[in-house]
Amino acid sequence: MNMPNNDNSLKLLSSNIGDISSQIGDLRLPEKAYHIIRIAIKNLILKPGKTFLEREIADVLEMSRTPVREALIRLQSADIITLIPRKGFIVNPIVEKDIKEIYEVTESLDGLAIEIATEKITDQALQDLNKIIIDQKKYLAQDDLYQWSKKDDEFHEKITQLADNSKLINMRNIHADQLFRVRLYTINARPIPEFSIEEHEAMLTCMKIGDGKAARQLMESHRKRAWKEIKEVLK
Repeated sequence: MNMPNNDNSLKLLSSNIGDISSQIGDLRLPEKAYHIIRIAIKNLILKPGKTFLEREIADVLEMSRTPVREALIRLQSADIITLIPRKGFIVNPIVEKDIKEIYEVTESLDGLAIEIATEKITDQALQDLNKIIIDQKKYLAQDDLYQWSKKDDEFHEKITQLADNSKLINMRNIHADQLFRVRLYTINARPIPEFSIEEHEAMLTCMKIGDGKAARQLMESHRKRAWKEIKEVLK
């Protein structure tokens, strides 16, 4: 198998290692390698469908191949990459069927999360969610769709955390990176996400008045609409 030249991706990875490392803290080398590669894939630094040599990644991470190999095995188990025997790995492509199934599951999980969270919401939590929406508006006005996407991710993650249900949180976290990756992958080809912010504001209003069922309906509708937009791009 011919392995393509990935100089640009590897240079981008190298230039972002400091920032990624600051997010994950001080870890054992295999754990550090796992999170650096995972975050690089999530943020499209290592792009879908691209192949990389194990030694190339080890060189960029300034590690031996042993912790990198351990990290790659773990990433394959998480269905993020596919190992190529005695060579390296391919970043798993974004496949419409897979994303459809993830959105179907996430729609239900996020709907349940916001309904539970509404029962427990505090004034401080409402303020925190409102601050995220304000930041989203700011980044949208600046045409910074990457930062907007990060805030969108933060909004949904915050609601899941507010549900305070460890099983629900764990189930949703399984696909969190893939959701963010496909959002970044399609965001520039989708409509400007003004309506998404309006939907967030409507959800927040429902939470303020304690109407968890209405909040759930809005969340599920929100996820359905997002999938329709993404599906059009993936086609």
